[in-house]
Amino acid sequence: MNQNQKMSNKFSGGTYRSPVRPVGGRQGSGNPVNNFEKKPVSGKNNKGKMGLVIFVLIVVLIVGFVGRRILQTLGDRKMGKPIEVINDPTEIPKEYPTANTEDVSPISGLACDGWDKRAIAVMQPADVSARPLAGLSEADMVVEMPVLPSGKPRLMGVYICGNPEEVGSMRSARHDFLHIAKGLDAIMVHWGGSQFAKEKLKAGLIDNMNCNNDGGQSAAQYCFRKEGFANRVDSGYAKFGKILEGAKNFGYSSEGKFSGYAHQGEAPIGDRIENGLLKVGLDSSSGDFYVEYQYDKETNSYLRFWAKEEDTDRNDGDRIAPKNVVILIASQEIMIDDNNSVYNNVQLGDPWYDSSDSGEAFYYFNGKEIRGKWKKDKSRMDSKMLFLDQNGNEIKFVPGQIWVEVLEPGRTLKWVTDENL
Repeated sequence: MNQNQKMSNKFSGGTYRSPVRPVGGRQGSGNPVNNFEKKPVSGKNNKGKMGLVIFVLIVVLIVGFVGRRILQTLGDRKMGKPIEVINDPTEIPKEYPTANTEDVSPISGLACDGWDKRAIAVMQPADVSARPLAGLSEADMVVEMPVLPSGKPRLMGVYICGNPEEVGSMRSARHDFLHIAKGLDAIMVHWGGSQFAKEKLKAGLIDNMNCNNDGGQSAAQYCFRKEGFANRVDSGYAKFGKILEGAKNFGYSSEGKFSGYAHQGEAPIGDRIENGLLKVGLDSSSGDFYVEYQYDKETNSYLRFWAKEEDTDRNDGDRIAPKNVVILIASQEIMIDDNNSVYNNVQLGDPWYDSSDSGEAFYYFNGKEIRGKWKKDKSRMDSKMLFLDQNGNEIKFVPGQIWVEVLEPGRTLKWVTDENL
């Protein structure tokens, strides 16, 4: 038995059921999924036959009900058009000499005083009621990934150079984010967690701070409830300085060991396109989680829109405008916990449940698009997420924030440039 099998068996514990898509039940809420148990019919007399007829009728009703739930779940998924990229896929983007060579964040490639400190990864929601979120404009990297079969995402902001005043709203951890954070050598900060995540947190597989005190390192004393939110779940916040204080008090190493990503220089303005628009269909075009990135020639960045609204940072009103946008294509499956709550399992190479650890990828920076692939060794939780071109070479990003979108096959992805706008 290899290491991956051992880890998978250790954490299955009867809580991971063979994924079946689609399935009924309220997603991630604790609302039971309908389970029906067939009871044997005995006897050969008329009474037995009558019982058999009744049993068959019940089975027909059950099949009809489950079929209806399947159609409802498929409807909730709001599948988009197949991936459509309007650009010349054979174009080889020009590389530019890197501007920063020393004392830079291993993730963003930006120079800063704390370039070699350990990353902090904070779980944050996509809920409309929690917007705008605080802190993300200063993150070195943001990972946005669906956590429910409907496509509803959750975000993880990763900070090295960035030191926002506050981060929030905060949300519970999901197992799909744990191995991504571990691969970045980050300390995970969250408010609670799913059963699948808390199993790993309680086992000490990643340094963490749990503001809900219900799995892993209890850290409620470093978090607070912010006033002004109608929903209490949206009020979970933390001062970033208090997070750093807590990490120190818990004895976590402050020195970062992540090997980093490669970077190149920014294209001079004369080499940049005039306009570009990237559409990412985590949701339908009219949905709450639909994302667009408008390329800005002057700043060489991608202005983010969320549900057609400008995405800004609650701390200071700054626009969310990453320099690099990464799209990872990864299939998803349904997971059901012991309370029959429904969650996603995204095939991104985790060492517990995934059978796949590579896939198609699209990269956007300097106003260009590059097709490639991603890979993460699923035999090791701490393996680095590799961003590769079609020849298997690591992508060289431009210095600045990297925003990673995880997209299910079949969802809409559309890149439109000058002549098509």
